[in-house]
Amino acid sequence: MAELYLVRHGRATAAWNEDDDPGLDDTGRLQARTVANALKRRRPMGIVSSPLARARETAIPLSEAWGCPVKIEERVGEIPSPVKGLKERGIWLGHVMTKKWPDLPRDLQIWREGVIEALLSFDRDTVVFSHFIAINAAVGKATGDERVVSFRPCNGSISLVRTKSGRLQFIRLGSQGETEVL
Repeated sequence: MAELYLVRHGRATAAWNEDDDPGLDDTGRLQARTVANALKRRRPMGIVSSPLARARETAIPLSEAWGCPVKIEERVGEIPSPVKGLKERGIWLGHVMTKKWPDLPRDLQIWREGVIEALLSFDRDTVVFSHFIAINAAVGKATGDERVVSFRPCNGSISLVRTKSGRLQFIRLGSQGETEVL
């Protein structure tokens, strides 16, 4: 059994439809420090991040506070888009967010399964720095909600799930709001 702290990355310098891999802006760096301050009092645990810059940069303050490395896990990265243009990608994502997982193409269902498999593979308490849709995929699986978006985690929010007997169990949602999906 492991508790997984699912952290949505801090605010990025650009939206998902404006830049392929933006880093954090000043607010995002403050959010990263806030996450580190909230978690550093706990005993050090594993730190895992999406390979994308905004997630990796959000993980840095906690990694430095605990003096432990960040492991990169591709499977907790951003939902893959079948379109290449940035503007088209934003339109596509807006459409996907209104759907349920069973109604999406098989490749996106496989991506969701990969997110879940990655989380279930952690055998100790772990902080996972990830993204809006990936965190929704995990929380939806833990709660039995098939909507792609079942809640709106704010940048820097920390949601908590537990692995037990090969399943994800819901513990609590992180802070929510009408934040821009990056």
